[in-house]
Amino acid sequence: MTVAREFIGRVAVIIPTYNEADNIRPMTARVRSTIPSADLFIVDDNSPDGTGSIADELAAADGRIRVLHRRGKAGLGTAYLEGFAMALDQGYDAIVEIDADCSHQPEEVPKLLSALSAADMVLGSRWIPGGKVLNWPKSRALLSRAGNTYARIMLGIPLRDMTGGYRAYRADALRKIGLENVDSVGYCFQIDLARRAVLADLTVTEVPITFIERTRGASKMSSAILCEALWRVTQWGIMWRLHRYRRAWRWSVLGRRQSDPRGLAP
Repeated sequence: MTVAREFIGRVAVIIPTYNEADNIRPMTARVRSTIPSADLFIVDDNSPDGTGSIADELAAADGRIRVLHRRGKAGLGTAYLEGFAMALDQGYDAIVEIDADCSHQPEEVPKLLSALSAADMVLGSRWIPGGKVLNWPKSRALLSRAGNTYARIMLGIPLRDMTGGYRAYRADALRKIGLENVDSVGYCFQIDLARRAVLADLTVTEVPITFIERTRGASKMSSAILCEALWRVTQWGIMWRLHRYRRAWRWSVLGRRQSDPRGLAP
């Protein structure tokens, strides 16, 4: 943790919430215990179960916890974007994403921050050596692996876990990847940010994490979220390939013109 403070500076942890009344207290307590120097930004989407009120109580008792209330459920991506904007405006040096459902282990945050000392973005990865997934049905694990494999092939990005939401960013990295142009809403938001970071020539690395399926509350995964991710990854992959083809064609034409002393190349 000392190393993380030495290299990173001020840290903001963004926790989006929707109906996480059973999880938000233990989650914030674990984050505060693990990295007491960090500030927490809880972004609540007007949870019907009272999560926002609990967050307000936590903030009233702890000056390092802040709450952003949104009007309704508007998607994971926009929740993170609003949290990022708050942290960037307030001059934080590193920003961490973590789910509120206790599936991500806050005790691993220092590991992500330490890796950030040599990277612009660090992905907590379930699918690299050392990564673990506990209590997931085989069908869910297979779906996650398949989705990440498809994204890796379509986008040409050598990352094993682009869909995970346990990450750390340098503030400058978030500024460089064009957050104002991000319109992804569901879990493909995570793929989008990784894709943009690679396209911006930023250093992206993965560290193994242990993911534990939630024991309280309901998952937000839906068929609509999966369809959005599939469609957008396919669209991005086609655009990337067309860009590569056009660039290769231009270089081929320019090369022929430069090597033809008569200047007759098309």
